[in-house]
Amino acid sequence: MQTNASFSSQDDLQSFTRPLPGDHGTTVLNLVLRAADLFNEMEEQVRATEARAQSMCKSATERAQLAEKRLEVAEKARREVINEAERKLQDASKALTNAEARIAAAEDKVTASEFRAQSAQAQLQEAKRALLLVEEAIRERLLSEKPPSV
Repeated sequence: MQTNASFSSQDDLQSFTRPLPGDHGTTVLNLVLRAADLFNEMEEQVRATEARAQSMCKSATERAQLAEKRLEVAEKARREVINEAERKLQDASKALTNAEARIAAAEDKVTASEFRAQSAQAQLQEAKRALLLVEEAIRERLLSEKPPSV
């Protein structure tokens, strides 16, 4: 750990290492007071550093919580989009199935109509032949005419 404790002069530093002759009690007391001041400064720096660290941790925690909330909102929106897309896909699939069924029914009706038309055409041809036969029979019996050449 680095401290900001500094000494006011080179003499203060030397006074830590060399006692003045004759006044050892005062020197020791001064050294103890200086050491206490240094420890107090170090404790203040530790408290300030700890407060900054706690503030940084709190800020990082708040940012992480905010990021989590944003992620939850984004995830919820993603799920809603996916669910809506699935519903639309199901609706489109049902519409396609219904359209295919209607097309198949219409094709069946067209086929049945074509068969009825062919049957009607065949009946018409048969009726024309029968009419010609009746017409010919009438001419032969009633009019004794010969049929015109066709």
